[in-house]
Amino acid sequence: MILVFGKRGQVAQELQKFNGVLALDRIRADLTDLSACAKAIFNYKPRAVINAAAYTAVDMAEDEEDLANLINGEAPGAMAIVCADLNIPLVNISTDYVFDGSGEKAWDTFDLTNPQNAYGRSKLKGERAIKASGADYAILRTSWVVSAHGNNFLKNMLRLSESQESLNVVDDQIGGPTPAQDIARACMEIVQQLINEPKKSGIYHLSGRPDVSWCQFANTIFKQADRKTFARPILTSEYPTPALRPINSRLDCSLTESIFNITRPSWRQGLIGILRDLEIIDDKT
Repeated sequence: MILVFGKRGQVAQELQKFNGVLALDRIRADLTDLSACAKAIFNYKPRAVINAAAYTAVDMAEDEEDLANLINGEAPGAMAIVCADLNIPLVNISTDYVFDGSGEKAWDTFDLTNPQNAYGRSKLKGERAIKASGADYAILRTSWVVSAHGNNFLKNMLRLSESQESLNVVDDQIGGPTPAQDIARACMEIVQQLINEPKKSGIYHLSGRPDVSWCQFANTIFKQADRKTFARPILTSEYPTPALRPINSRLDCSLTESIFNITRPSWRQGLIGILRDLEIIDDKT
C-alpha cells in the first residue's frame, strides 16, 4: 500500500485513481499536527509515502508564513524522519518557486535556490528537512499544475470566458503547464523505482512541454474549448500581486528522464483530457 498525504488536492485526487493507494484527509492526518503525521505512517506501515498535501495559497502565505512553513516545511520533515526509521521511501511534491525566476535558461536540479516569496521559502524548508532526515526520497519540483479538480488557472480562464470577451493575461512569465494526472503518474513510477533502487534518491523536475507564457496558455485553452474570448498580453508589472511570481519558471527535466525514464508530458494533450473530464468537449474531439 502507498500512503498519500492529501485527498482533495489536484494531484492527490489523481493519485487515488491508482490501485493500492490510501489517501489521508485532514481529519486522519492534519499537517499542522506533526505527531499526527508521524503516527499515521507508523500505524499504516505502508510500502512508501507520497506527500501531495501542501499550503498552496501563494498570496495568503505572505501574511501566513508561519503556517505555510509548518505545513510545507516541518510536516514533510516529520514524515521523512518516520520514513527513515521504517526504511521506506518518500516522494514529496515541490515547486519551481524555490528559484528566483531570473534569466531564460531552464532551471537545473543543481542550480542554486533563491525563493522570492513566502510560499517558495516554505517549500524549500521542506526540501531541506527531507534531505537532512536520512530517508530515501525523491523531491519532485513541478510548475503550473492544472486539472479538472479544485481551483487552478485553466478552470479560472474557462469561468471568466463565460462572461468576458477579452482578458488581460501576463505574457512575460514563462513555464510549463503540468497536468496533475501526469504528476500523479510520475509519482507512482518514481515511488516504485525507489522501493527497488533507493540509490535513485534526489531532487528531480517535471513540467509540461512546451514552455509557454500564461497568455499563450490562456489562448490555447480558449481555442480548444471553443470559446470566443481572447487573452491580451500584459507585463507582470501591470498585474501586481502580494507574492512575487517568477518570470522564468522553465524546468530542465532531463535528469528525471535519464534516471526514471519519465519524459516531459504534453500539456496540450493533457488539456484535451481535462476538457473532456469537464464535459466541455466530447470524447470524439
